[in-house]
This record gives sequence, structure tokens and C-alpha cells, in this order.
Amino acid sequence: MNKSVDNYFTEGCRRCPLGGTPDCKVYNWTSELMMLRKIVLQSGLDEEAKWGVPCYTFRNENILMVSALKEYCCISFFKGSLLVDKKKILVKPGPNSQAARLLKFKSVDDIHRIENEIKEYILESIENEKAGLKVVFKKNPEPIPAELEAKFDEDSALKIAFEALTPGRQRGYILYFSQPKQSKTRVARIEKYVSMIMSGVGIHDKYKSMKKK
Repeated sequence: MNKSVDNYFTEGCRRCPLGGTPDCKVYNWTSELMMLRKIVLQSGLDEEAKWGVPCYTFRNENILMVSALKEYCCISFFKGSLLVDKKKILVKPGPNSQAARLLKFKSVDDIHRIENEIKEYILESIENEKAGLKVVFKKNPEPIPAELEAKFDEDSALKIAFEALTPGRQRGYILYFSQPKQSKTRVARIEKYVSMIMSGVGIHDKYKSMKKK
């Protein structure tokens, strides 16, 4: 086990205001996250903290992440679309997701129920990486600004959190980030809203909350 990863299970990713507080999402799924960590480590993958969350690699290539969201905890396979999902238990983080696939859990029993499949998918992901398999991407129906794509490339946790948003929330961010003519302004907008995206909040939710007050 990697000691830098231990902090995630006690304080969260610390990328939104809830990190390190009793309201942090990790506290809703403590038993489930620890069980998933144990299963993943049995596969022999290397464990490290990336983007504030536990990431598991093979020969320095990202294979999967274990993380907590508001409604569930999950295993996120970076190239999950390449997996042969015979039991149809993998889901897309969002409707436009092309590579990542999730296994969602809401209880320890959920994990026990498909523990064998979890191990099989991890091993298959490793074999796919050994074989050098790549995901062929199609053009996204909703144009994403280059600055946001670049941010996703350097921060996969942000990409998965963004894809987990509803289509309406994704579109709201894309339209807002795309508005400025200057690239530096678009980058500044993206950086400003990273914590909200990581919290699963839409850009318009902030203003709705302010109006209620």
C-alpha cells in the first residue's frame, strides 16, 4: 500500500471545499473503498496518488482509479470501453464517454456480488495494456474547448468527474468555457470551476442556490 494514498481514505481528494470535513464523500463509502482497494492490490498493480485519488498503474500506464462520488463509489477503468462486458455491468460516466467505464457500488454486498468479475476485468485491462490496445475516439457531439481537453489530458480524475455530470450540466460548462475569445481567459474560467466539477455541481446550480438565499 502507498502511504500517499492513505490520505484519500481519511481526508478525500482535498480538491473541493468538503475535503477533510465530515461532509466529504469518502466518509459515505469507507468500508466499500477499503474493500475495493484490497481487491485491486491483489492484482499486482502499482498504487499511487494521482489528482488526489488512488490510481493503479501497470508499467507506468494508468489502468484504473478507485474513488467516491456523491451517490456511489466506483472503480473507473481508463480504457473500459475495450473490455468484454459479458454481464453488462460496466457503465459510462456520462452519455458522451468514449473510453472510461465504471463499476458502481452502493454497499459492501454489491462488491461481494461481483468480486470475481471485478478481478477478471482488472486482469483483462492489464492484458489489453500489454497488447498495446488503444481506444479509437469519435468526434464529440458537443464541441469541447481545446483548453478543457488539455486539462482533461493532465487530470483524468477531473475528466471522469465531468463525464459523470448530467448532459445539461456538461453543456452548461462547455458553453461558459467556450465564450471568451482569448485562450488565457478560457483557462482561467476552467481553473475557477474545477472544485465545483469535482463536487458534482453544475455551473448554474451555484446561482440557483444564491437565489434561494
